[in-house]
Amino acid sequence: MNLVSPTLRPATPAGTPNLPAVVAGGDAIPAIRQYLRIALRWRYVIIGSVVACAILGLVITLLMTPKFTAAATIEISREASQVTNFQGVERETSVADQEFYQTQYGLLRSRVLAERVAAQLRLVDNKAFYKQFGVDQDNPAFREVNGRYVPAGRAERQRIAGEILIKNVAVEPTRLSRLVAIKFTSAGAVFSQKVANAWAENFIQTNLERKVQATSYGRNLLQRELGQAKERLDESQRQLVTYAEQQRIINLPAQGSGENQTAERSIVADELASLNAALSQATADRIQAEARFREAGRAGSSAEALRNQAINMLRQRRAEAAADYQKLMVQFEPDYPPARALQSQIDQLDRSIAREESRVSGSVQAEYRQAAERENGLRQRVEGLKSNYLDLRRRSIQYNIYQQEVDTNRALYDGLLQRFKEIGVAGGVGVNNVAIVDPADVPQKPSSPRMLINLAIALLAGLAIGGGLAFALEQMDEAIADPSEVERRLGLPLLGSVPKVEGVAPRDALLDRKSDLVDAYLAIQTSLAFTTEHGVPRSLAVTSTRPAEGKSTTALALATMLARAHKTVILVDGDMRSPSVHHLGGVDHDRGLSNYLAGQEDIGQLTFEMQDLGLTAMSAGPIPPNAAELLTGHRLQQLVAKLLETFDHVVIDSPPVMGLADAPLIASRVEGVVYAVESHGIRSSIVKTALQRLLLANAHILGGVLTKFEARKAHYGYGYEYGYGYGRDKG
Repeated sequence: MNLVSPTLRPATPAGTPNLPAVVAGGDAIPAIRQYLRIALRWRYVIIGSVVACAILGLVITLLMTPKFTAAATIEISREASQVTNFQGVERETSVADQEFYQTQYGLLRSRVLAERVAAQLRLVDNKAFYKQFGVDQDNPAFREVNGRYVPAGRAERQRIAGEILIKNVAVEPTRLSRLVAIKFTSAGAVFSQKVANAWAENFIQTNLERKVQATSYGRNLLQRELGQAKERLDESQRQLVTYAEQQRIINLPAQGSGENQTAERSIVADELASLNAALSQATADRIQAEARFREAGRAGSSAEALRNQAINMLRQRRAEAAADYQKLMVQFEPDYPPARALQSQIDQLDRSIAREESRVSGSVQAEYRQAAERENGLRQRVEGLKSNYLDLRRRSIQYNIYQQEVDTNRALYDGLLQRFKEIGVAGGVGVNNVAIVDPADVPQKPSSPRMLINLAIALLAGLAIGGGLAFALEQMDEAIADPSEVERRLGLPLLGSVPKVEGVAPRDALLDRKSDLVDAYLAIQTSLAFTTEHGVPRSLAVTSTRPAEGKSTTALALATMLARAHKTVILVDGDMRSPSVHHLGGVDHDRGLSNYLAGQEDIGQLTFEMQDLGLTAMSAGPIPPNAAELLTGHRLQQLVAKLLETFDHVVIDSPPVMGLADAPLIASRVEGVVYAVESHGIRSSIVKTALQRLLLANAHILGGVLTKFEARKAHYGYGYEYGYGYGRDKG
């Protein structure tokens, strides 16, 4: 919290160093040093917590029942050994699929597995088992009849037994391997071994059963799908046959088998193909017959006639007869009878040749007409079949749709049937991907309690609790413990710290120039010398938050130190409500500050000398009805001015700030204020409030003095201890 805002900071005199009266806060303490400071301050709290936790941990460890842990090791493979080439319905796990192993670890901790182990080991109705694990017998499930549990609560007891086993079992996978340790802990070594081994065996059994169940489920599902596919196939076949009967579509069965199998062919298509082939052959025959016919039109030159054997024989006989006739004509006349006979024979042969040639020509013509007629008949039949085939094609569109549906249903049915057979074979093999590597042995020594580990945990817990308590106490503690907190918490420049002295009066301690009290105030005087350009402020007031914080001792000590520095000093008792300076001088307070403030001008009658300390003092004077009214006027300012004409320094022992208006009034009339703060005596929040009042009065706070400081109670030591003390300060 920033104690002073820039608008409230009192202005320093001209020519003085820029040393703020109140700073916003000291330099930030490193976190490690701050924690170390807290630990050192509350070391006894931390040590007490550690010791208490250590004792508690030791007692608990000694009272704990020894427990034994048995471990069985199993191996979980990603893929089971493939006995057949058939695959089950479960998805194969990839190498990088870590979900597989996490699933297996979860199955090892499943409730069903625990209840199965409990049932196998007959723990459900075992009274000793429940007693060993401290199960509450008030549950209705544990009601007994004739010394035995009632059957009605068996399901509840089995659930409770499974929960007990799950709480005491541990599944510990071995890193970067497929090995898993199943550990069970109980008060009985043999019992732990039985449970660990039973757990591993039942996990393997459940794994196998799960695979069989998955395969059985797949088989049942495929069986239902097969039934539905069979119904769809039969229905589609009935639709196909019915439509074929209605449309008079007759197809021949498929030819060939396997990859060479062809689709069904209709009779019309086959007949059209056959007639079309016959038409092509008839056309070729007709063209050939036509060529022979046209060639036969040229008489004597027909190829058929040339190939005819009878015509060739007749022509040969005619040629012989003609040769004989020509021989006779050499000697005889045409009228020669043998010559006429030969001529008659030749004529007869010519007529026979002509008749044979005519017969051959008629045969070629008849063959041509027959070929042409056959071609025309086949062509008419083919044209008719073409019309029938086109009509069949139109009527076969829906038929083909039905046929495709039949083929699809048949393919689906065949695939499901094949898959059904494969699953049946794969499900009957019973492969497993879990194997027991090391069965559990009977543990030879307890696994818990472990004395050293428990003590270490207790020490750590005590350290944590102690640290938490120390931190909480530090947050709640607002006391100013050591000099560094004056600047850190209050925002005041530290002028010095004053040790707490006991067994000696402050005045006597000041008379001993070798005392630690004198050394401390000499250091404070030195610090004050740097607050202004002219050294120690000529007029200053010493105040505190509340009474008995050491402000009067500080005022007396500062006046004494200045006097020993060969300065003329006057100590003014400004606390007119509870005066104390007159006690130090051994005089009464019949005359003093209140007299001057009331109007008396003779200052010499109001002062007295303190020869042993070398200074002059002014008591508070008679206690007025209202001291604040006297301080409100300008008389105090005149007094300070007159005293500075005679003395080098004026030190005023001011009243406390809280609850009174006197201190702000006095602080506004002097050059600077020294603020006394009691170590471990007041909360910092109250001091901040008091400082804020002084700042509102435009007071120039030179710095703070930590009084009654004990190094042994501080957050950290300062290298020495103060050994003196002083009595109760009234001021």
